[in-house]
Amino acid sequence: MNMKNWLEKVKTEKCKNSMPVLSFPAVSLMGITVKELISDSKLQAEAMKKVAERAKTLASVSLMDLSVEAEAFGAEIRVCDDEVPTVTGALISDEESANNLEVPKVGSARTGIYIDAIKIACSEITDRPVFAGVIGPFSLAGRLMDVTEAMINCYAEPDMVHTTLKKATQFLIEYIKAYKEAGANGVVMAEPLAGMLSPALAAEFSEPYVREIAESVQDDEFIVIYHNCGNNTIQMIDSILATNCDAYHFGDAIEMSEMMKHIPADTVAMGNVSPSAQFKGGTPESMKAETKRIMSECCKYDNFVISSGCDIPPSCSWDNIDAFFEAVDEYYNEAGE
Repeated sequence: MNMKNWLEKVKTEKCKNSMPVLSFPAVSLMGITVKELISDSKLQAEAMKKVAERAKTLASVSLMDLSVEAEAFGAEIRVCDDEVPTVTGALISDEESANNLEVPKVGSARTGIYIDAIKIACSEITDRPVFAGVIGPFSLAGRLMDVTEAMINCYAEPDMVHTTLKKATQFLIEYIKAYKEAGANGVVMAEPLAGMLSPALAAEFSEPYVREIAESVQDDEFIVIYHNCGNNTIQMIDSILATNCDAYHFGDAIEMSEMMKHIPADTVAMGNVSPSAQFKGGTPESMKAETKRIMSECCKYDNFVISSGCDIPPSCSWDNIDAFFEAVDEYYNEAGE
């Protein structure tokens, strides 16, 4: 599939399908736990297929599990039955440990499971693009150093941070290339930790590494969608756009209508119904109201696609998820009238 043409088509369509980051809630459809899902490539592919069969999405997006890459480097993770895995502890505490950090081979730990899941999903989901989920370079470095320490180290130990980022970037390029080889049409790259940096720090510690990754893997048949759910994204939008990713996805910490003012008309941007306040904590009624509010403010931009603000948690009610898709259809039907 020519993904550059796909993006162009998205912009020209009057009624666009939504693209929520929706995968983990499939556990309730399948009667399995999150722990089982993250450990089995066939279950992951089945989860993606079940979501694709149930929901009219612009693309199928795989698990947004931001512990996978850090675990491959050797980080310890905490796994629960009903929550997305998290990284515990830190591998890097000083320049020496950063220099000694070994870049893992693609396929180590659970990365092989996730690549295999995409390969299976691509053979079974053929009516829309299939995107893998990966972490961004600064967000990965933060998990290797400890998130709080990573922020401090940008000031106190910048060389250590850059050493870690170079190794993270090296791994991520090869990891994404493996997804590309498996048949994925692109990746959604989550770089949320960069959203906590100042614009100047983001320009130094995130932008050049994301750009290197994007330029190494993007082509006509493979795109990178950059995701950042930080509350500084509007202030750092110039740096974000300088990553040269093919499309962008934003969280609910900012007003999407304000963000769209800063997005070039030829660039697709997605967002940003709250996963916590609406998908998890809302009702079908509040979900519809909020989805339509955002669409009413943003659909005047041809390059806007309605989406969740971030990954939808595993425990979310399908009543709320279904209401999101119903709201999208209702909005376009009402607008057509």
